[in-house]
Amino acid sequence: MTAATTRRGRVRPGHALGRRGAVLGVLAALTVASAGCTTTADPGTQPAAEAAGATALPPLPTEPGQPGGAPLIDAEAPGRVVPEAPGRVVPGASGSSTEAGDRDQDRNQKDEDEEDEKVDDDEPGMTAPTAFPAWMARPAGDRGLCPAPTVRVRTAEQLQKALDDAGPGTVIRMEPGVYQGSFVVTGSGAAGDEAVLCGDADAILNGDGYRGDYVLHLDGAQHWVLSGFTVRNGQKGVMADGTTGTTISGLTVYGIGDEAIHLRRHSTDNLVADNTISDTGLRKPKFGEGVYVGSANSNWGDLTDGEPDRSDRNHVTGNAIYATTSESVDIKEGTTGGVLAGNQFDGSLITGADSWVDVKGNDWTVADNVGRHSPLDGFQTHDVADGWGTRNTFTANRGELRSGEGFLIALRPENENVARCDNALLTDVGGLSNKDCR
Repeated sequence: MTAATTRRGRVRPGHALGRRGAVLGVLAALTVASAGCTTTADPGTQPAAEAAGATALPPLPTEPGQPGGAPLIDAEAPGRVVPEAPGRVVPGASGSSTEAGDRDQDRNQKDEDEEDEKVDDDEPGMTAPTAFPAWMARPAGDRGLCPAPTVRVRTAEQLQKALDDAGPGTVIRMEPGVYQGSFVVTGSGAAGDEAVLCGDADAILNGDGYRGDYVLHLDGAQHWVLSGFTVRNGQKGVMADGTTGTTISGLTVYGIGDEAIHLRRHSTDNLVADNTISDTGLRKPKFGEGVYVGSANSNWGDLTDGEPDRSDRNHVTGNAIYATTSESVDIKEGTTGGVLAGNQFDGSLITGADSWVDVKGNDWTVADNVGRHSPLDGFQTHDVADGWGTRNTFTANRGELRSGEGFLIALRPENENVARCDNALLTDVGGLSNKDCR
């Protein structure tokens, strides 16, 4: 696989949402009973979506049909299996950072730094993720997002050719095997006629190591469904630049140098759902987020012509995120109107941050998530840029903290952010919120 990956994605105009509108529309206003602040909930291991009083999430779109007898393109020998050393290799972890602004300023040099880093050809990769936490529930399985294929592939070369040729209605089915390399998607589907890339978890996109490249790059590509397969051993797992109306669902992503799934450069109206994400931050722990939405204001000059990165109305739902070195989810300034709901977070290995979730955007709904083992706080707000980090609502979230000085909901500062009284601690360690709930 020799296809080159560009660092700077093209941004294409957005399209209407079509059949995905029901999934990607902003959730209806939540009706919350606010009589009294309950600070401790009955500990349990049930997933967030089953919590008492939880708000039901809209179902993911489904596609009829099963994988069928689509032809192989350029039929060749089966994809090669790459020998690797099992286990996780983590560089020296930095201490916990409580200053989001400082960390984002450091990130300003990241793209330049990564260009200068030499890839070690002998760098071992991971062949299995860190063990799944016993307290978590596995994300939902097959949601019918992979209809009958129009083409089947079993080598890296076949896969890249299929991606190059894809358009509305294309369904690429990956056969089991290891697909070695970095894969780039520039073509688009259409609203209501998305292009699909799917496979089971034993169809593995295997990158060139955590100092290498993006494993799968949607470079201006829009209206895709990515479903079911595994992404591992790259500097970033799935990078979406200028992507609209795309579903990223049911993936297993691990062994990543920085963040696992990143939506940036005005990526809007996308759904990141039911993925299992772990083992990030192998290159630099402070950049090891699970899901990253938008970009830091210090990078707007390079990425979005100095304007806010309006990666708006994205939904991040039903994911299980653990063994990350930084936040499970980082929501950046410049983003508006998204939903973070029904996710599970485990912060046992966080060293480059001090919470599961940072919210620096505006008008986000953060609902019905559950987390354990946070180093300090559960959910934090920040206003690192003027006019951002406000009007976010936190409701029906539950969590267990490790620090008695931490808060489940830490509004830093409060601005017009709201912590509802139905948020709850799972133990008596820490506080519900540093501001009065309402």
